[in-house]
Amino acid sequence: MKILIIQTAFLGDVILSLPLVQVLKEKMYDCTIDYLCIPKTQEILHNNPHIDNIIVYDKHGEGKGLNGLNKIADEVKKNKYDVVISVQRFLRSTIIAKRSGAKKTISYDTSTLSFLYTDKVEYKEKHEIPRVLDLLSPLGIKDLALIKPELYPSEEDKAEVTKIFKGLGVSDKKDLICVAPGSVWFTKRFPKDKFVTLLNMMDRDKVKVVLVGGKEDEKLCDYIISRTTHNEVYSFAGKLLILQSAELIKHSALLITNDSAPLHLANSVGTKVIALFGSTTKDFGFYPTGGNDKVFEVTELKCRPCSNHGKQECPIHTFDCMNNISEKEIYEEVKRSLLYLS
Repeated sequence: MKILIIQTAFLGDVILSLPLVQVLKEKMYDCTIDYLCIPKTQEILHNNPHIDNIIVYDKHGEGKGLNGLNKIADEVKKNKYDVVISVQRFLRSTIIAKRSGAKKTISYDTSTLSFLYTDKVEYKEKHEIPRVLDLLSPLGIKDLALIKPELYPSEEDKAEVTKIFKGLGVSDKKDLICVAPGSVWFTKRFPKDKFVTLLNMMDRDKVKVVLVGGKEDEKLCDYIISRTTHNEVYSFAGKLLILQSAELIKHSALLITNDSAPLHLANSVGTKVIALFGSTTKDFGFYPTGGNDKVFEVTELKCRPCSNHGKQECPIHTFDCMNNISEKEIYEEVKRSLLYLS
């Protein structure tokens, strides 16, 4: 059986879809699984033994517009899939699935033009991983619990992280904390000056801090380093591959992050998460799942959530959802985490 999975959203969404391929290979071990994603997320799929082929759809670049959609739809159709599972709920994914010619096409009942799918699954309010796994129910695979995504850094990725640790003089994971201050959306970002205050507090614990993120986070990380009095804060934003970042987080004491992809990297590799939720809430299903993970949020605000993804500015110009999160309380949680590892 040939199966295609479609998820052309952000990196975190792709990470949370990985249990799909893990379960499919376990239950239908002789199936072929291809995965359709965008260029920015394809790297997280590298070295994955459960995925046979990666199809890259550059929907915002060379493949944008109707011509690009037709081209990718034709490519999918030529592959003659038996099953197409669309985790992405938007129009382009529906069109690709419909034009694939597959006998069975599966998505959510909330997907755009959902009537074009042969099988529709109820989109439920729960964590994204079991919600994604619900898409396997039309294949007779049901009642699946939360399963941790599996990532596969190469030996070269591991060697690069080992070199970083040696360069920083880190020999024990309790001596290093990762911080991911970025996000695509402004209202998901803990204010940069509050990150500075937090890092200043952490200086007294003699713990090294590594800032992680993509190239788009470089200026933000440089700003934080230029303002903090903590002398051992280092930025690797834009300097590491995604799987290298995952390996670095894996060997760190914890990760402090916004509601963004690094949260899901940390959960995948088993590192404790301290997550800062602003305009979004846990109800959307993208919260951390580790037993010791901690979410900081301002729960009493009537304006939360203002969006399911986030916005580029606070709609009511107060930003209380992030401004009212206490740096001191975050620091106290950091201290408890380090004490536990001692």
